[in-house]
Amino acid sequence: MSTNFFENQDAARRNTKRLVALFGLAVIAIASMLYLLAVLITGVEQAGPNTEQMVVSPLWWQPDLALGVALATVVVVGGGSLYKIAQLRSGGSVVAEALGGALIPPGTRDADARRLLNVVEEMAIASGIPAPPVYLLGDEQGINAFAAGFSPGDAVIGVTRGCVQQLSRDELQGVIAHEFSHILSGDMGLNIRLMGVIHGILIIGIIGYFLLRSSLFTGSHRRSSSRDNNGIPIVAVGLGLMVIGFLGTFFGNLIKASVSRQREFFADASAVQFTRNPDGIAGALKQIGGYESGSILASPNAPEASHLFFSQGLRSGFQMLFATHPPLEERIRRLDPNWQPGTRRERAQAMRSAAAGTAGFTAGGSAAVDSATGDVGAGSSAIGQVGQPTAEHIAYAAALVERLPSAVVNAAREPYGARAVIYALLIDREDDPRNRQFDQLARFGEPGIETETRRLLPEIEQLEARYRMPLIDIALPSLCALSPDQYQAFKTNLRALVVADEKIELFEWVLQRMVFTHLRPHFERVKPSRIRHTSLRKLSEPCAVVLSILAHAGSPNEDSVRTAFELGAAQLPGVDLALLPRERAGLRELDRALEKLAEADPSTREQLLRACAACIAADREVTQAEGELFRAIADGIDCPMPPLLPGQPLY
Repeated sequence: MSTNFFENQDAARRNTKRLVALFGLAVIAIASMLYLLAVLITGVEQAGPNTEQMVVSPLWWQPDLALGVALATVVVVGGGSLYKIAQLRSGGSVVAEALGGALIPPGTRDADARRLLNVVEEMAIASGIPAPPVYLLGDEQGINAFAAGFSPGDAVIGVTRGCVQQLSRDELQGVIAHEFSHILSGDMGLNIRLMGVIHGILIIGIIGYFLLRSSLFTGSHRRSSSRDNNGIPIVAVGLGLMVIGFLGTFFGNLIKASVSRQREFFADASAVQFTRNPDGIAGALKQIGGYESGSILASPNAPEASHLFFSQGLRSGFQMLFATHPPLEERIRRLDPNWQPGTRRERAQAMRSAAAGTAGFTAGGSAAVDSATGDVGAGSSAIGQVGQPTAEHIAYAAALVERLPSAVVNAAREPYGARAVIYALLIDREDDPRNRQFDQLARFGEPGIETETRRLLPEIEQLEARYRMPLIDIALPSLCALSPDQYQAFKTNLRALVVADEKIELFEWVLQRMVFTHLRPHFERVKPSRIRHTSLRKLSEPCAVVLSILAHAGSPNEDSVRTAFELGAAQLPGVDLALLPRERAGLRELDRALEKLAEADPSTREQLLRACAACIAADREVTQAEGELFRAIADGIDCPMPPLLPGQPLY
């Protein structure tokens, strides 16, 4: 089982191709059954106008009919799938709301909700992505959760009330780590497409149901003689389509099971890697086994989203014939080989006792945190941990949040204050641009936002540079809650603050790039990047821009600039690269380069990040500015970079 982010991304692409192949086979099978139904229906002829006797004389091979049925099947099934995927294009919030979820406000004071948001926030900072919005399924007593969305930028996490109330913090952290694995591994996009595919396959049965219902309803009101049987063919078509729809359900469950089951084992293993605490996720699974409501969801929309859940969300029956999740006992034994199941009551009592004795944040005791500085010992290379945060990163994130001023954190956790936090991070220290910036906020900002920015500014100016990126990560979920008009005003003000001194500093570009990369999908129609390149040979120009900017940013003289560039270029054999002068390697050129490089496949992006790391590490020192730029580049090509730990090598 692969543990590398880039290998996981490649595996997700292969699974997508597998899904397309299975979908094609299902369409062929459905078209074949529809053709047989059409042959039978068209082969029914009445013996005469004055008799009810029917004779079945089908002609089994009719090319024109076969072609018509095939085209109709592709249009109906394919159209149904595309419609559902388009419906879900807005992101995971559509799925969460369909399941009865309500968004938890980032600034909530509810104790259970705050505990949940804190766990998600720590995991997000540790992963190098903004904290996804969290939805509470308040009417669901079963212990379950899910992650939904096409990418980390539009991901949401949904958690049932039973999950929040029944699990200890360690167990809840294990569940959230499992869901973050799905976010980071590329599973979510596959899951959303799978929902579209299943909807397309099932639509034939839906049409049959409405045809049958319509014909029966019409027949009950028809004022005609008992000899009138014109409605019989419609009833037969409806019944036939319902039977085919039933078989479509079979195919749908088969596809979900074949795509989903092994990924749950991987997500369990990843959760242990993230938290270094197998008892957390194992305890959550044991709680499900001993809990009266288990992990069952009552929502009528649960069946179509069953493959998204942390644990099996449906009761036994036909829908369990091809379960989307491995057996609970098997998952627990992989995490705790010494586990003995016992009875349901014994499990419930044992787990309630265990939960009562667990409190506070732990990372399995593996991460040594310096209480004075918040530093955590470094492990493997930064690139090796892209999309794979560890317990050290989670402990580091928790320590950073703990050391941030409470007034600043509280402001960042609600939409109004989050804007002031971002504005304050951009306020210049020189008087002239500073005055222009405050004048911009006073004239065009939200009412009172200039005063709020001034209030937060002293504490934000005193922060060490390493706290800036986590603060942005905390603020982003709150900014996603802005109205469209508020977003447009925020975007205008932010850009005005950046150019107030008539130049763009490196951190200003990093902040602006990351904020808009993650906010735009929530407020604007953003065309997703498509994989167009499996090699960097046709991307030599954007590669040269990225490496040239890194070389110029981290080296004091031309000789060291060239040395850094050449070390980076050496990581890309076969790519024709030339060092660009500073005037040809600006931040605008970097924006365009990242758009092109985001079209490379995962293994190719890994090559690029290694080249960037070699360029940065040429002088054997990684400055805070270089670390922020490196993360922004990784973020720009959809590679979530955990925070650099003190003393951690880049590659």
